[in-house]
Amino acid sequence: MFLSRMENHCFLLFVFVFQAIFILILYRSGPSRVFRGFVEAPQVVVVDYSKPHDVYTNLSLFTRAPSEDTMPYCSAQSPVLVGPLTITFKVLPSERMIIKRNPFVQSGGHYRPPHCFARYKSAILVAYRNQEKKLRHLLYYIHPFLQRQQLSYTIYLIQQVGTGSFNRAKLLNVGVREAMKDEEWDCLVLHDIDLVPENDYNLYICDEYYPKHMASAIDKFQYTLPYKSFFGGVSALTPEHYMKMNGFPNTYWGDGGENDDIATRIHLAGMKIVQTSPHIGRYRVTDYKEETEIPDPWRRPPSQHNTRKTWKADGMNTLQFRLLSRTKHPLYTKITVDIGYVPPFS
Repeated sequence: MFLSRMENHCFLLFVFVFQAIFILILYRSGPSRVFRGFVEAPQVVVVDYSKPHDVYTNLSLFTRAPSEDTMPYCSAQSPVLVGPLTITFKVLPSERMIIKRNPFVQSGGHYRPPHCFARYKSAILVAYRNQEKKLRHLLYYIHPFLQRQQLSYTIYLIQQVGTGSFNRAKLLNVGVREAMKDEEWDCLVLHDIDLVPENDYNLYICDEYYPKHMASAIDKFQYTLPYKSFFGGVSALTPEHYMKMNGFPNTYWGDGGENDDIATRIHLAGMKIVQTSPHIGRYRVTDYKEETEIPDPWRRPPSQHNTRKTWKADGMNTLQFRLLSRTKHPLYTKITVDIGYVPPFS
């Protein structure tokens, strides 16, 4: 009898200690980190691209809550996700039409769900230079795409001025620095202007542990990667990931080259690349014409950089630019910058 009572007391003590530890973890990590695992857990999604849906389908179900005091947190998984989306570039949408179809998007391209408190905050960063048609196609699709996922987000356009060669990586460094002045973003999504996502299960949120490459299947490359270490197109990194790898390189002028550098510095910083499933991470290129373009093996652009020697001294810690203007447009925030000139050896 005495042993039985002792065993009961020990069992109750064990249960009490276990509950106390669980509550402590919940308190220290916050509920978002606990529930995040449920959102990001692998799911079996049936994908049928022969039956796509309109990207604006069911968005009208999201109506403004009567009061923020009684507004709940958004559901762990959005109720309006449908999978494959209809993407076409036959008609160029006007800015006025895009604004009309996205009534809850605020000045500066900022959105938060009108019916619930978002669980995630993502900054969408797009390097830009005089690509108005591509921009309108992207805005038409990306705004409802992100709203379907019940995210709080802002779209940033980082515009390079001058006649020098385009420097995508440096512009994105500028975008990260400027965006972090506005909000403590959970996720930084670095997005090419000519890529449009085809599946709303491709969540624009970050992996908690490693940088995520999201554009894992692009129509221009027959829905495969051009090569194994390719990190171009669309990627998602937490601010911590970004600073740990010293951001992107500032010294790549012109097309190509920086993607290999970025992939290399991720590994040198002690991280690995998480790849979105190619069944989900599908994208269409706005200016790709399958009937006129001959498929050709995509080759890596040659690089004269030695990333192992330069990554700690070429990035966010050496970023220099001149901010010319910062303007809130109805569908995006435009950051116009002078990022310098092309060195003679580039």
